[in-house]
Amino acid sequence: MARRASGFVSRMELQVVLPNESPAMPVRRLVELARDAEDLGYSTAWLPDHVLPPGEYGDTFGGLYEPLVTIGHLSAVTERLRFGTSVLVAPLRSPFVLAKQVATLQELSAGRVILGLGVGWNRPELEAVGADYGSRGAVTDDAIAVMTHLLSGGAAPYRGRRFSYEEGVFGPVPQLPVPLMIGGNSDAALRRAARYGDIWQGIPNGPDHFAERARTLADLAGDREVAATLRIQWEDDVSVGRKVDEIVRYRQAGAASIAVHVGDHDRAGDRMAALAEALADSG
Repeated sequence: MARRASGFVSRMELQVVLPNESPAMPVRRLVELARDAEDLGYSTAWLPDHVLPPGEYGDTFGGLYEPLVTIGHLSAVTERLRFGTSVLVAPLRSPFVLAKQVATLQELSAGRVILGLGVGWNRPELEAVGADYGSRGAVTDDAIAVMTHLLSGGAAPYRGRRFSYEEGVFGPVPQLPVPLMIGGNSDAALRRAARYGDIWQGIPNGPDHFAERARTLADLAGDREVAATLRIQWEDDVSVGRKVDEIVRYRQAGAASIAVHVGDHDRAGDRMAALAEALADSG
């Protein structure tokens, strides 16, 4: 059983990105890692997403196992750990089906789901499934709008720019709202997070750049509160001490929480434990 950490790790809401990019990983390993993360005091586990990438799953393309289905499985074998998508590529999916899936997961998991969305970056993947690369941002905005309507129990008719319906009943309507996370560093991603999101998850480009993006987000959001968070990678040649130093620098730059991709499934468990212990000791 993994040792439960306390102190700094829980105060700063340390989070983990589960390794979901290797066909060689036994499925049971994801269950083991999710349970270890919960025992160690991690608040949230994130899962990446790709549907039809142009290359093999691995360093570039994560999401071998579909993240929403995987979250359904992992939430059934954990009790406290939250789960989110980091990030689900919105233009690859029907927003009506996605809203139904997320609402169902939120109810089945007793409110432990975060919907993390992005516009996607890989043109071949988007085009392979019939999505238009050039309009992916606008499609994502329209998808968020109709999903927000559905998940909040909005009634028919709904008339949007791309997605509309004249009649229909949506359910389940989640008893607890589904937090929306928007990923990305671009100005468009910040505008989207400021308008729709509860959470913004940035991509590392140095603490000073993160602080600038977080300030821009706050200015755009105005009276809305949007948590500025970050997702980072644990590189193979980096010690736990150096990774702790990096996390602390981002925390000082204003990151409300930091999600760490801890590497491949062979080393992920040891790294999660080492990081949780080191951060607890630093607090």
